[in-house]
Amino acid sequence: MPHKKSAKKSLRKDEKRRVRNKAARKGVRVQVKQFAQAAKDVTPEQLRTDLVAAIKKLDKAAAKRVLHPNAAARKKSQLARHFNERTKPVAS
Repeated sequence: MPHKKSAKKSLRKDEKRRVRNKAARKGVRVQVKQFAQAAKDVTPEQLRTDLVAAIKKLDKAAAKRVLHPNAAARKKSQLARHFNERTKPVAS
């Protein structure tokens, strides 16, 4: 346990940040999993709304530095690639 007043305050702040960051990361994971589940058996319009929601969560997490911006960009690229594969028209 910290002994100095500033160290005690740092400990309190660190705990608040940890909880907030954990919630943000969990929200991102849930949204990405929801998109992955939707990719299996929904319409392209619904899939697009799930993609937009997942990208929005990733952008917010990157803006708050919960996720590294490059990691968020990489994940957004993966999701977009998956979306494009699922919605491309069938060539005949």
